[in-house]
Formats: sequence, structure tokens, C-alpha cells
Amino acid sequence: MKPSWLTISEHSDFSIHNLPFGVFSRTHALPVAGVAIGDYIIDLAQAYDKGVFPEYPLKENVFRKPFLNDFISLGRTFSGYVRIVLQQSLQDPDSLLKKLANSLIVRQSDVQLHIPLKVGNYTDFYSSQEHATNVGKLFRPDDPLFPNWKHMPVAYHGRASSIVVSGTAIQRPSGQISKDAAGAPTFAPTRSLDYELELAFVVGKDSQLGRPVPIDLAEEHIFGALLFNDWSARDIQRWEYQPLGPFTSKNFASSISPWIVTMEALEPFRTEPPVQSPMPLPYLIHSGRKGFDLHLSVAIKPSGDQEYRVSQTNSDHLYWNISQQVAHHTITGCNLNVGDLLATGTISGPEHHSAGCLLEATAGGKEPIYLSDKVVRRFLEDGDEVIIRGYGQKGDIRVGFGELKGIIRD
Repeated sequence: MKPSWLTISEHSDFSIHNLPFGVFSRTHALPVAGVAIGDYIIDLAQAYDKGVFPEYPLKENVFRKPFLNDFISLGRTFSGYVRIVLQQSLQDPDSLLKKLANSLIVRQSDVQLHIPLKVGNYTDFYSSQEHATNVGKLFRPDDPLFPNWKHMPVAYHGRASSIVVSGTAIQRPSGQISKDAAGAPTFAPTRSLDYELELAFVVGKDSQLGRPVPIDLAEEHIFGALLFNDWSARDIQRWEYQPLGPFTSKNFASSISPWIVTMEALEPFRTEPPVQSPMPLPYLIHSGRKGFDLHLSVAIKPSGDQEYRVSQTNSDHLYWNISQQVAHHTITGCNLNVGDLLATGTISGPEHHSAGCLLEATAGGKEPIYLSDKVVRRFLEDGDEVIIRGYGQKGDIRVGFGELKGIIRD
């Protein structure tokens, strides 16, 4: 691919190979759709009005909506066309985009980024064997994985209304807490607040109620992916999760990054996933099963201090992939809608430094981690900012998600 006439750092997550979609607003203006490129954003609403995308006349300019749902609903053929036009235009110094660059391209630092989706439903899976094993060992050392774990993508339904965009402060939740399973609870703020390093896939095509999505067609229903942080109150969770799973310990907030990286942009980073044994049931088996080779990291920045990296892992460790998640989610006939999120669950690796949450990294709070000689953490403290990053790199092709940030408030 030829270089762009727009200056883009070779270390930018938002290379010409990426072009992720999001929603932003200029000063005193309504939110509109945009595409990230380097340190800039292409204003898709104005670009469409100015004729940058002439081959797809629409009844209305879907880029002037506060969410991307209507745009995504037009299908990956249309979004793929938009990406190709922008890639070609960014390489052509005589393009209409170049001629109108002063009005169509703005700096990211000069605008406000918004949540890109109207999320109707969100499901959080439990797809990392390393994470499931490490957590299981805390409670069941001799038999950490439940018998069903290797037979299906285990998940729970989360709360969509409390999904917030990167940069939104997270209020420390209060709830029922008990020191042991038999003891009476007290009501107090959580002292075991945790992050969870995840990816979330964005549903880009409705499925029909009553009709399961065949696994070989599952990815047709996925538009792209975001970074995801499923904040968790571990002490509240420990008391409430039996017998029906987490509830108030996770419903208070989940954070997403502002840019949706498309499946087309992620294609170069396909990789062989872990071998599955025993073999899943037929509806979960598909030819060409692949995962994604994406580097992921977590840093903690205490108030008034620098940031400290506390985890490095990779999404290629995931045991269950997105196709299997879609197939299992819909096998009963449950329908998916555009804008729904399917999160991977915490992504961990085999090494201690690759734990995707503090519950693992500190052995349930028993083994503190040292950010520096003077800074120690078992769980998150007020004023801590959690920063999650992710990217894929193959040769000179770099595609990333930017940053996902959230700071803890009391």
C-alpha cells in the first residue's frame, strides 16, 4: 500500500490499514460518525455530504446519527466500501478528501469522543482457559475447571445500560459483603475492586428469533471489535454469585474503547487457536477455526503518579472463538441485534505477568503486586486509573484499538 499524504506515525494504532469507526463531536456541535487515522479523525457526515462516497446514495445521511447502529445495519459491504474509498483517497494527493481536508479532517485532541453504539444487550463469556483455571484454583485447587467448561462457551448476561465509553469515571460500588459463605453480610463499599481485560465483538447483523446461526455463518453477524473492561467487585461477587452467578458485583459499570476496529482490519492477524479436547459438539465445530494474534496490556496509574504496566497477554490464548460464541448464544433460537456486544471474558496467558485481572495476579488479594518499591496493590484504590491497550502487528501492518481508560472515584 502506498504511503498517505497525511502524516501518520509508524507507531500509530490508527494506520491506513485500520480506519476504525467511532462517534465524535466538535465544539458546540452534535455527535457524528468518524474514522480515526493517525492523530486525526475524518468527519464521515461531512464527507458523505460533499460526495466522497458517490456510489452509495442513501435516503438519509446515517453518519449524522449519535450512534453507529444505523450505519452498521447497512452491512459490511457498505462499511467495506467506505474503508476502501478512504484508503484510496488517503493515498491520492488529488483526491476530493485531500482537497477538502481542512473541513473534513480534525485532530482527535480537538474533539470529544462518545460511546459509538446504542447497546441493547451484552453477554460476557468466559473464554480463556488460563483465566478460568487460575480463578478455579483459588476455590477448587484440585479441580479448577467445572465439567461443562470445555464443552461450551460459558457466559452470563450483563447489563447494557451501564456500559460507558473510555474516560468515564467509575464510582466505587457498595453492596452486601460477607467474610465467609455462612456468615451474615454487612453493607459497605467494595474493598476488592478489580478490572477485567477483555475484547468485545460488535454484532453487525440481526439474527432471526427461533433460528440458530450456523457456526460457518457466524462471522457474517460480526462487524468488529473493541477493548472491554468488565469492572468487578470481587468481595460482593464472592457472596452473591452462588447459585445464579454475578449480579450487582458486575452491573455497575463496563467500559469500552471509542473506536470499533472492523473484522476486515483484523484479518491479517488471524492465528491458530488452542487445540480443543474433548471435541465440542457438532454445532460448535467449524472448518478453518481461527483466533486473533493481538497484543494486550494493562497499566495502573495511581493518583499523582506515573503509570505502571501490570499485565501483558495475547488474545491468541482464547479457547473459544467468536464463531463458537455466536453459535452457542443462538443455538436455542435467541436472536442477536445490531449493536449487541459479545465480550470474551478476561483474557489471561500462561505466565504470571499475563494475568488479565487482579484477582488472578494477587491470588485473590493474598499476594500483593508491587508497582514500585513504595506502591503496592491487592485491588484498585480510589484515584487509580486503569489503562488497557491492544494492537496487532504483522510486518509493517499495525492495527490497534487506542486506549481504554477509567479512573476510580469514591
